[in-house]
Amino acid sequence: MKFPVYRPRRLRKNEKLRGMIRETDLSVNHLVYPVFVKEMSEKKVAIPSMPGIHQFSVDGVLKEIDEAIKLSIPAILLFGIPAKKDEMGSGAYDKNGIIQKAVRAIKKRFGDKILLITDVCLCEYTSHGHCGVLKGDTVDNDETLNLLAKSALTHVMAGADMVAPSDMMDGRVKAIREMLDLHGDYNVPIMSYAAKYASCLYSPFRDAAESAPQVGDRKAYQMDPPNEREALREIALDIEEGADIIMVKPALFYLDVLARARQTFNIPLAAYSVSGEYAMIHAAAAKGHLDFKRTVLESTMSIRRAGADIIITYFAKDIGKWAKENSL
Repeated sequence: MKFPVYRPRRLRKNEKLRGMIRETDLSVNHLVYPVFVKEMSEKKVAIPSMPGIHQFSVDGVLKEIDEAIKLSIPAILLFGIPAKKDEMGSGAYDKNGIIQKAVRAIKKRFGDKILLITDVCLCEYTSHGHCGVLKGDTVDNDETLNLLAKSALTHVMAGADMVAPSDMMDGRVKAIREMLDLHGDYNVPIMSYAAKYASCLYSPFRDAAESAPQVGDRKAYQMDPPNEREALREIALDIEEGADIIMVKPALFYLDVLARARQTFNIPLAAYSVSGEYAMIHAAAAKGHLDFKRTVLESTMSIRRAGADIIITYFAKDIGKWAKENSL
């Protein structure tokens, strides 16, 4: 019997060898931690569907960000939840709104110690829960654009380092870029939720952000899950309009889209490991069906391997702790 000339197992026999030829790295440098800030008297309130994740008051969020900085997490993605909502989502572009107040407080306390990215959308602020202005049962795309641009500007005026439109309105990147440039904010990047699918995996997030639609759904503006080529068109449009970073959301169910985007576009690529992914892993680990740490690291590594430069993940603090322990 002839032995094979090349035996792949030769390079797998110990950790030092495996580490030398490892093709994909994972570190906290790639992570963004999503954080929810709410107008409320309590400093923090637990979100039952997302173990370990909370809504924070402005005071409470400062402590959470301090913990993230100590874990060397480089960036947060901030979502705001107002005390009152209305049909036009006016809290989103109120200069004294919850997210604007939080941004000012965070920048005053931490300065440039952490990159502050703000989500730009109306869904948390509208009484009907949709991502734009409703006309009948339909979101009015073009009327919404100006409100999104105004929101982004107020975030930047408060001190946001980057804005991330998640609404999926056509033309929103162009509207925001023009608004920021008009006010001299040429150097503020836009991270666009370019390929955001109408996924079943957002339910826990809607508990956290209190943003579930009160009528209908978002399938008329978020992408249809069976479509991949359409995602490339969406991404190309956002790049043409001025997006600096493009995103695929969700991550794990759409790794094919992520990999296709990586192969097609030479631009920084983000992926959002969403609330449903977080909840599923926690639920399986709690029942002993999966090893929590190994599952978190393997799933996050798969997102890196598919091509993401940036991973937005609720597991950021867990990964940060393991990195501190040198146990990634």
